[in-house]
Amino acid sequence: MNDPSPRYWQIFLELFEGLPRQGPGDRSSAARALALCAELPAEPTVVDLGCGVGAQTLHLAEMTAGVITAVDNHAPFMELLGRTLAEHGLSHRVHPLVADMADLELPPGSADLVWSEGALYQIGLDRALRVCHGLLRPGGYLAFTDAVWRKDNPPPDVKAAFQAGYPTMGRVADVLRTIGRAGFSLVGHFPLPDQAWWDDFYTPMKRRIALLRARYAADAEALAVLAELAQEPEMHRRHSDCYAYEFFVARRA
Repeated sequence: MNDPSPRYWQIFLELFEGLPRQGPGDRSSAARALALCAELPAEPTVVDLGCGVGAQTLHLAEMTAGVITAVDNHAPFMELLGRTLAEHGLSHRVHPLVADMADLELPPGSADLVWSEGALYQIGLDRALRVCHGLLRPGGYLAFTDAVWRKDNPPPDVKAAFQAGYPTMGRVADVLRTIGRAGFSLVGHFPLPDQAWWDDFYTPMKRRIALLRARYAADAEALAVLAELAQEPEMHRRHSDCYAYEFFVARRA
């Protein structure tokens, strides 16, 4: 759908609000990226941008001893995260914040680590990295994932799918140049493994789509939206050689 209807967004959010995470990633990949941040303070100040319901936020809370500000502009995600934090006894260390990452009212130069999994593209990578640079103290770390092309000529349906959501998507080398332009030095990067797409994201997505199809069995419009959303995991199953999510870790000079 080139111009999604209000009903599309209703079904989309009903699907994604019920998932453990809103994009590819897993704990082992987060741990690998965090290990590259070798000189973090013992109790770092962390900002997690575009955190969704907070799967990676919980990983960060487990793997660090500092205070985390978890930012997302979708209030229901923040409400879900707030309940999860209370259940885990983490409300004193992790603070949900409903805000647009492009217009944050956080103190500049206050973070030791800015983290973002699959969200920075939403405001454009150049702009997002400037925001991250401003949040970090000198020597602070930035860890983020971004979708990248693996092939220059993907099948038309794959190209069209990403063109709709991320028209400026490039290759790893393009992201590395953007990192350098933003005043960061690269620490390391690696692609997410295939299980990071399936275990906590696409497999739960397929189960939830099946549940919603049963719920909306008599609703042709809802079923059409669900059929469209179901194309994403199927596209990855067939064409994962064409694109990837890359984890980048960089440091403010």
